[in-house]
Amino acid sequence: MREIAFDTETTGLDPRNGDRLVEIGGVEMMNHVPTGRTFHVYINPERDVPEGAFAVHGLSTEFLSDKPKFAAVAEDFLTFVGDSTLVIHNASFDMGFINMELNRVGRPPIPRTQVIDTLELARRKHPMGPNSLDALCSRYGIDNSRRTKHGALLDSELLAEVYLELIGGRQRALGFEIDQSGSSSRRGDESGADGQMTSAPARPRPTPLPSRLTPEDLDRHAGFIKGMGDSAIWKKYEAKDAG
Repeated sequence: MREIAFDTETTGLDPRNGDRLVEIGGVEMMNHVPTGRTFHVYINPERDVPEGAFAVHGLSTEFLSDKPKFAAVAEDFLTFVGDSTLVIHNASFDMGFINMELNRVGRPPIPRTQVIDTLELARRKHPMGPNSLDALCSRYGIDNSRRTKHGALLDSELLAEVYLELIGGRQRALGFEIDQSGSSSRRGDESGADGQMTSAPARPRPTPLPSRLTPEDLDRHAGFIKGMGDSAIWKKYEAKDAG
């Protein structure tokens, strides 16, 4: 399943009042995992950039003056997106601008059915909020220290990580699938002679990772287990380890 984590920057808040796109960023995901393939372009908005918008994204009228107009990048953008689902935070804002620009160049709009709004997902999962992109990064321990200003590509990269957490956490990134025979397999594994997916054996680390448990941790754990009595299920695992 292919999805695109997507973001835009603009000259303002309302395309109906003459505001335009100045930047588009997209991050390709396969089965919810970023592939490393991206789309990024700055756009000449054919108008000035107000001070308020410049304060948000840092893209000046002068910087954008020699960048391509949307008409020149529309085909590349649509080719990158294809029929994949766009994953957007506050989708109505970005889609309002994208579809306005597509209308200007005589292209059909991207339908709402092709969009997942992570703001809506976040509001359902965390109804007490806050649910801004920065707040969600903080909630999920995602490093957004580079985000000193808004930027379409960086925000798309952060959004891809946030989206993964919103739909169930990082374990979804393992990429396990079920083949038609009902046995589990993993994307990228080799196919067997019969065409079925087979799992390659796990390779041991050249150097085992050091334990994070301190002697004090082990002592506290042993005391805890001792206090559970002889019938505790932990005793069975202790016996296996000892064997």
